[in-house]
Parts: sequence; C-alpha cells; structure tokens
Amino acid sequence: MHLSAHVDTFARDHLPPPQEWPELRFDLPELRYPARLNCAVELLGHADGARPAFRTPDGPAWSYDELRARVDRIAHLLTGELGVVPGNRVLLRGPTTPWLAACWLAVLKAGAVAVTVLAQQRPHELATICEIARVDHALCDVRAVDDLAKAEIPGLRITTYGGDASDDLLNRPTPMSPYPAVDTASDDVALIAFTSGTTGRPKGCMHFHRDVLAIADTFSRHILRPRADDVFAGSPPLGFTFGLGGLVIFPLRAGASALLLEQSGPRKLLPAIAEHRVSVLFTAPTAYRAMLDELDGHDISSLRRCVSAGENLPAATWRAWHERTGVRIINGIGATELLHIFVSAADEGTRPGTTGVPVPGWQARVQDPDGTPLPDGEPGLLAVRGPVGCRYLADPRQRQYVRGGWNVTGDTYVREPDGYFRYVARADDMIISAGYNIAGPEVEDALLRHPDVVETAVVGRPDEARGQVVVAYTVLRDGADRDAEALRAFLRSELAPYKCPREFVFLSALPRTATGKLQRFRLRTPGDQQ
Repeated sequence: MHLSAHVDTFARDHLPPPQEWPELRFDLPELRYPARLNCAVELLGHADGARPAFRTPDGPAWSYDELRARVDRIAHLLTGELGVVPGNRVLLRGPTTPWLAACWLAVLKAGAVAVTVLAQQRPHELATICEIARVDHALCDVRAVDDLAKAEIPGLRITTYGGDASDDLLNRPTPMSPYPAVDTASDDVALIAFTSGTTGRPKGCMHFHRDVLAIADTFSRHILRPRADDVFAGSPPLGFTFGLGGLVIFPLRAGASALLLEQSGPRKLLPAIAEHRVSVLFTAPTAYRAMLDELDGHDISSLRRCVSAGENLPAATWRAWHERTGVRIINGIGATELLHIFVSAADEGTRPGTTGVPVPGWQARVQDPDGTPLPDGEPGLLAVRGPVGCRYLADPRQRQYVRGGWNVTGDTYVREPDGYFRYVARADDMIISAGYNIAGPEVEDALLRHPDVVETAVVGRPDEARGQVVVAYTVLRDGADRDAEALRAFLRSELAPYKCPREFVFLSALPRTATGKLQRFRLRTPGDQQ
C-alpha cells in the first residue's frame, strides 16, 4: 500500500489482513491509477464550469463552478472550525439534495472518510454504525437531526445544515478561496458503506479513493456509456451505493448532471422525468412495475438509459417496459461490498431473464461452497473479482465473503452456455424487498426488545409486486394481546420503516428440530408453520 495521508489511521489500521483480501485486478488501462489520488478532485475537476451539475425540482441548477465553490467552502469549515483531520470518519445524513452530495465531496476532498447513512435509520441503528466506525463528526440536514441527537452517541459532534441558526454549516463565515485538496493515496479509505448482512450487526465496507473512480470507469464507462448532456435521476438514496454511484459518481465523472429528488417514488419519478427531460434513470424492478400502470399522461420520451438493480428483474417486467417505452432496461447485480454493478448488459446485449455478463474489468464464475468452479447450467454461488473488493472494517465475516481470492456474494446463479449469468435465489437469509436489503435477524433483535415478545423469526415471503415481503412469526407472553399494529408502531421507533414487517403471524411456538434448531424453511412456506 502507498504512504497514507491520514493523520487518524483508524480505517487503515482496521483493514482485513492482506491474506484475507480478494485478488484485485486492474486489467483495463483506465484502471491503472496513480499512487496519489483524491477522487473528489477527479470528479469535480474536468467539466466545463458553466455546465449544470446538480438540479432540483425547485430552484436553479448548480453549475460545476458553483458546486466546486460550495465543496471548497464546506471543506474549509471541516478542517478549520470543526477540527476534522485526514482520516476522521464523518457521518452524513439527510434526504437526497445537492447539499448532501456537496458535503460528501467536501469530506473526501479534505481527506476524511465519508460514512453516509439513510435519513430513515433510527437512533439504535445510528449508534451501532457510529460505534463500529468510531465516528466523531456528523453533518446532518436539520430536518433529519432529531434521531441522530436521540442516539446520544458519546463524543459525536453534530453540525446541521439547511437551517436558520447562526451555527448552521451554511451560515458560518468561511474563506471563499479554493481549498487545496489533501494529497491522499489512491488506496486511502474514502468511504465506509454499511450493509446489514444476515446476522443483524451491520458490516462496514471500506472503499478507497481509486474504488470510487473504478466503478465509473467500468460499469458506467463501458455499459452505461453516459454523455455530457445526460440528466441522471433515480430513486435510491445516497446512503445506498447504488444511489451514490448513479446520482453522484457517474454523472460527475461524465461531466453530466443529476436531478436530485427528495421524494422519488414511482409517482414522483414520472412527472420529474417529463419536466426535467431525464435521460438516465436508476431504480429497482418494483418501481418499474409500478410506473407501468402510471405511464399514460407522462412524457418520458427523453429516457434513453434505464438501470435496474437491488433485486432480480423479472423477464416479464423487462418485456412490458420495453413494449411500452421502447427502452431496454439495463439489468445488473451489484453489492455494497463491491460498491456497484459488476455483472450487466446493455442494448442488443440484453437478454430478458438474465442479469448479463461480467462488466469489462470484472471476472465472474459460479462455484460450489468449496470454491470449485461448476459447469454451465449448474446452480452454485456467484463469485466475482475485479478492481474493487470486499474489505470489512474489523469484521470476522470477511473470511465468509472472500474465499480463495474471490468475492462470494451470497447469490445463487447459473452460468448459461452463452456466458450469460442467470439469477436463481439468495443463498442466505437476506430479504430483498422493493430493492431494499433487510436482514431478518436485525428485525428479530428489534422485535425482541418489546416486552410482550418471547421469541420471533423473521423471513421473506415471495410477493409479485415487491419481490419479497417481510413476515414476522411471533410468540407472545401469556396474556398479551395479539396486536400487530402495536408491534409495528414499536418497530417504527427502532428501525427504518422499510424493515418493518408487512405481516405478523402469531404462533404458540416456532417450528424447531429435535435439537432445538429453528426450521426457517417451514416459515417460508405458507400453511406449514405448525
């Protein structure tokens, strides 16, 4: 590794040992990055300053020159008045706005480590993330600060933005001069993205400055192929790497612009596409299905690229969208551990019902649990490797995800004889609902904090509209009311709303083996719970 610019060396000190890393490959010339690299400088440094960078539904667009000036102003405040030093972790929380994106860029330019979380996450979840990443600083939209303050995280200095107070980040006096970017190493940690995994405790995925550019120089450059006149938009928030790539990294790398929407459900997306002439759309299959019923009356003729990830894209959804719009959805599979999409296909290369082929710069195969490659047509575990790899923050689950130099994603796939990869199922207990990854054990832990709950098991049930829905099988203490709404209200105070079960099934006991092991497979089959 190169000489780090970090003064606070926590992130590098807690990388997995080198023997537990996947094999990294830099086969394309554009992936051979210099030893010194600050990805914020690269993302901001090349576009014509007068061109629009970020747009909003209301108000004027930010030009690249305006974005650069605002990023520099925030970076001055971070490293001056707020005392952030290179390597410090800075939590970022708020709805999807240009200011949140500017804060993310400023953190990277200042050599700190961005930890972007969802505005939906609750105090308990935020406290766990801050504990794992040892976060001391937070920049938070004033509208999303309450839950962060309630988390009562020891030593956390919270600075709000977007408010009227004199100490608000945007109201503080600061130098207007350009900010000299910290001379970070290309393999200095730039961000920590958290994923729940299947055990409930979130895992911090550490990504380098070069990784941020690598996802743009592989999937975006070779599959998406954006143009400078493109307008990007989508539903995933910046706390998801799917959204961070599609709404910030990819458009900036191409010198294009992004429409950042605080409200981005299907009924909000369609009028926004029409009004702002969106040409590149990122969302989940659930949203494409929902928009099909709402297309009449909306002009979406500006769309030329539609990207789907987060859950499996059914062939029927692909065909219905193509028939109605003429646009071939670019399907893909990505992972927080690998930052973005690594198997995909576009244009005439798309095959409905398959995910695609390895993105240029990546390799993929199907293997058995022992790591032996399987022949075409036989289902097994998807394993991938490329310029970005899984590096968990001080987490023994690193050895489960990385095996024999390959990243093993937890998905069951089949490789067809023509080289296309077809999704079969998740190989673990992760629930994927409407594009959200939900760890059943995490929901169980929260539900067990309710005084009436004796035991519970949370599983995913197939659902035509959402892919899966969350179902909680629950045993209550004697005499307790079987009140599903009360349990749901309790969970909404503990978890992000999308993690809350859609259905509660009350049982006298959970199905178990003779040795006491929970039989989850019986809970996934309706009518087989007793």
